Amino acid sequence: MAWRGCVLKWVNTELIRSTNTTLRSSREIPHYQQRYGFRQEAKRPDTKKGNVVQKTKVSPSEAGTQSLPPPPKVPRPSLFKPLMFTVGFTGCSFGAAAILQYETLRSLVRTAQDEEKSEKFSQDMTYWHDWWNKLSGFQRQLILLVSMVDDFWSSLSKGQKTVTGIIALNAVVLCCWRIPVMQRSMVKYFTSNPAAKTRCLPMVLSTFSHYSIFHMAANMSVLWIFSSQIVAILGWEQFLAFYLSAGVISNMVSYTCKTATRSLHPSLGASGAVMAVLAAVCTKVPEAKLGIILLPMVAVTAGNVLKALIAMDTAGLVLGWRMFDHAAHLGGALFGVWYVTYGHKLICRKQKPLVKLWHEARSPGAGGSRSGGGPGVNGGPGPK
Repeated sequence: MAWRGCVLKWVNTELIRSTNTTLRSSREIPHYQQRYGFRQEAKRPDTKKGNVVQKTKVSPSEAGTQSLPPPPKVPRPSLFKPLMFTVGFTGCSFGAAAILQYETLRSLVRTAQDEEKSEKFSQDMTYWHDWWNKLSGFQRQLILLVSMVDDFWSSLSKGQKTVTGIIALNAVVLCCWRIPVMQRSMVKYFTSNPAAKTRCLPMVLSTFSHYSIFHMAANMSVLWIFSSQIVAILGWEQFLAFYLSAGVISNMVSYTCKTATRSLHPSLGASGAVMAVLAAVCTKVPEAKLGIILLPMVAVTAGNVLKALIAMDTAGLVLGWRMFDHAAHLGGALFGVWYVTYGHKLICRKQKPLVKLWHEARSPGAGGSRSGGGPGVNGGPGPK
């Protein structure tokens, strides 16, 4: 009995201890949960209170009184570099034209000296007859095709031959506009914009750039019509210098007007250079009769056509029409009128010292040249 009482007492004590420990553990676990939950709840109001404080820093009344910052003013682009480029490019163009004209005259003299040998060689028809008989049928057809192309090329005037190269360049640039990979480069180098980073080189390249086929066809058709007259007046060497300079000068005038009116948008096309060619021919031959494309039965004098075009572009520039670059048209037209009236003679006088220096460098040891005129062609003294 004593043993059983001891065992029961020990069991009771163990049960009491186990219940006490369970109660402690059950009390401790909610304690930690409440502590953890209290900390979480304590952090959330703090963060929310901080957010509220941050939000309440700018009240609706204060937000209503605050004004939006004014948009930044776009500074007007500087036109010093384009102006210097225009002067330098125009001078180099006419200087190169004078040297090219000298070399052309020199080659013509050499060709005239070699005509006798070529005539003697061409009289031997037996050689050519044997050579033709040795050719195959395909080779004969190819030679006939080449001869037809050569006959067509020979039928063109000197001005039309010169303009053909310009038209070909415009067609190549038009095709490049249709290539997606080249779009960024085309916009950068073949559109003129005074607000762009690259401003000088596009003044030349945009003269050969057209995005619309109709735009290119209109410009090139006018250039083709007046090419024979302008080349007959200036010569093909001076015409190339005149055409390129007109494109650069018209873009410079366009830059100036865009900067003054703050309408900084890109433009492209050969309209300025073509207007210079048209104005030059109309000024030189004002009584010539010109037909209208849509009304061929109506003939208008060249002088009246030039006056109408200048009046229309002046009105477009004053009224702010955006359909064409009227400033470039006016710049090209005024340059064409000035060049035919005064510029051609002035530039020819300025070219004589350059041609004389080129002649001395081209043919060292030459006898000399005329005191006031151009150099001799064959290296000797010039004609008197």
